Amino acid sequence: MMEVSIRRLHFFSLITLLSFPRHLHASPEYSRPPPRPIIFTSHTRSESDPQQVHISLVGVDHVRVSWITSHKHTKSTVEYGKSPGTYEASATGDHTSYHYFFYSSGEIHHVVIGPLEPSTTYYYRCGGSGPESSFRTPPSDLPIEFVIVGDLGQTEWTASTLSHVGARDYDVFLLPGDLSYADTHQQLWDSFGRLVEPYASRRPWMVTEGNHEIETFPIVYPHGFRAYNARWRMPYEQSGSESNLYYSFNVAGAHILMLGSYTDFDADSDQYKWLEADLAKVNRTTTPWIFALLHAPWYNSNEAHQGEGESMRKAMEELLYKARVDAVFAGHVHAYERFTRVFDNTADPCGPVYITVGDGGNREGLALKFEKQKPSISVYREASFGHGRLRVYNQTHAHWSWHRNNDSDSFEADRVWLQNIYASATSCTEPTPQSQRDEL
Repeated sequence: MMEVSIRRLHFFSLITLLSFPRHLHASPEYSRPPPRPIIFTSHTRSESDPQQVHISLVGVDHVRVSWITSHKHTKSTVEYGKSPGTYEASATGDHTSYHYFFYSSGEIHHVVIGPLEPSTTYYYRCGGSGPESSFRTPPSDLPIEFVIVGDLGQTEWTASTLSHVGARDYDVFLLPGDLSYADTHQQLWDSFGRLVEPYASRRPWMVTEGNHEIETFPIVYPHGFRAYNARWRMPYEQSGSESNLYYSFNVAGAHILMLGSYTDFDADSDQYKWLEADLAKVNRTTTPWIFALLHAPWYNSNEAHQGEGESMRKAMEELLYKARVDAVFAGHVHAYERFTRVFDNTADPCGPVYITVGDGGNREGLALKFEKQKPSISVYREASFGHGRLRVYNQTHAHWSWHRNNDSDSFEADRVWLQNIYASATSCTEPTPQSQRDEL
């Protein structure tokens, strides 16, 4: 059954690839390289050994360790300590599993450990057996560095992206949707978990959902997100959210919003009410920076996915604008694009910077070409595979860079310094009048 599913997935991918040009020109200086095949990562450990290990942040000093075992009776325990092979503490959590038609998942374990010290390496073992892993906790204060990449998938380009990510240190990995590209092929969720484990077990991965996580099926699975919610549990309860599809968290001096493009977001929705209340509680003295991540971009000059984020933009953009959010990162469009500070389709010095980071590798390896006429608010764009790095240095300045995959090398294609508009621009303490925005 698994081999049939994978062959079918390759067939549909091949049909898609033949429908579009293999080289897409974003600029005279850059040509998009061809796609690369899917990597299927097999399970080579025993039934009781942990696999697909990944960690995520829970509050300011706790971490959730998640993993899967084939054996149904493995304990949901994590032993951990500051020295290799010496476990001074342990914690017990819970486990779950799910079915999707003829597929049955392994036992999915989630254990919260802590309190933990900041900027500290911990060694841990899941379920009382298996290999030892280690991770480092983020700092309690600035500076801090995030890796941000969307539409990861599990192709050879994905492996290239992850190798470039791992070649330099960072503190937290942020993924704005489209993780495994399983698209109901549940074995690809397992393969993805095994592929990213060497990275996701060592640094916290904070994710939000994309369209490839929906996996609805009429009548049988009408609500979708069955695999995503079971496998990638995020700390939504701690931020007052009622859904794993949207939440927020604080780390060092940053407040991170992980928004849901594929759940209700209008003014009467639970997500809208949660976001309004969440932003009202942010203390810009202790968390001077606010960053938002979502899947479907609100601004996009690529021919692909035009207007798909527009209804969410109309519903929620003003909330982010009034809260003086510093930057918004999106995926979905398989290309990189950076916009200036924007509000309501107009350049505005008090609006967020909008950046699309939607090609960590993805399944198809495709990016439709950009519109010929570049919008005035678009600063830089190219249809490249790669990852972004956001280093927040202090309360007033952060540095953003996009690292394009050039075969085995990583090239810094775009960079910009970001200034915290709330901390350093007194003119942005109130919304900018339309008349002033029109003059920019």
